[in-house]
Amino acid sequence: MSKRIFLFILFIGFSSFIANAANGNKITKIVLDAGHGGKDAGARGQFSSEKDVTLAIAMRLGKMINDSMKGVQVLYTRTADVYPTLPERHEIANKNKGDVFISIHINSTPYRKNRELVGYKTVKKGKRKVKQPIYKVTYDHVTKASGTESYVLGLHRNSQKEGAIGEYTEEVAEEPGLLNENDPMTAIIIAQYSQAFLSRSVSLGNHIQSQFVNQGRASRGVMQKGLEVLAGSAMPGVLVECGYINNPEEEVYLNSERGVYEVAQAIYRGIKAYKMETERQ
Repeated sequence: MSKRIFLFILFIGFSSFIANAANGNKITKIVLDAGHGGKDAGARGQFSSEKDVTLAIAMRLGKMINDSMKGVQVLYTRTADVYPTLPERHEIANKNKGDVFISIHINSTPYRKNRELVGYKTVKKGKRKVKQPIYKVTYDHVTKASGTESYVLGLHRNSQKEGAIGEYTEEVAEEPGLLNENDPMTAIIIAQYSQAFLSRSVSLGNHIQSQFVNQGRASRGVMQKGLEVLAGSAMPGVLVECGYINNPEEEVYLNSERGVYEVAQAIYRGIKAYKMETERQ
């Protein structure tokens, strides 16, 4: 079989796959990525670290899926206080052929620099004496910002996403080695995958954010951002920011049994709504 004929057949087959993915494709494997871990604590609050909160939410979410979604397998990028690198997280998702990738994170605002006038000192400038102000510099990390948001991959990182998709299609091809990223037909195949995945990622993000709103949480919506953790996975994916760890009230909530349960429940219900939508179309 010539390469051009093979790629044409592959294109037809993958086009059919993409159509099915958007119109009734079964979701059987969900990858849950608890952000940070191990040496990487992530954002810090007054008494907790992002890595611990994300792991608690991921494990609770995984249990909900295992208990209530028949036929769906949960894959974790970590289940303990360890730090998988981003390529390792991608490898777990891609080698296991996940259908959905969800990265769980906790938000934080930057430190604010404050200058407080505490007095003056007299210094000589030539023959004159002048008073110079003395400031005390402090850094404030407490915020009133609150709420949740979801991110899908920004377009400027699309080439990396397409690279991951290309590697995946090479693995499933019956005749490996025939795919060539410089070939126009291959580029079309990969671009179609990428566009379909972005559309599905936005849909998933919207469903998750809607569930947070239903719980009475503030939602900042679904946005695009060039996040490495989303760029290397060959599947639809979202990164969910579950609240602000440097907001004292939200930190207490996110570390509580109720908070972990409700955040996991919102993401679970969003996944369920997304799954039902894609499988009934």
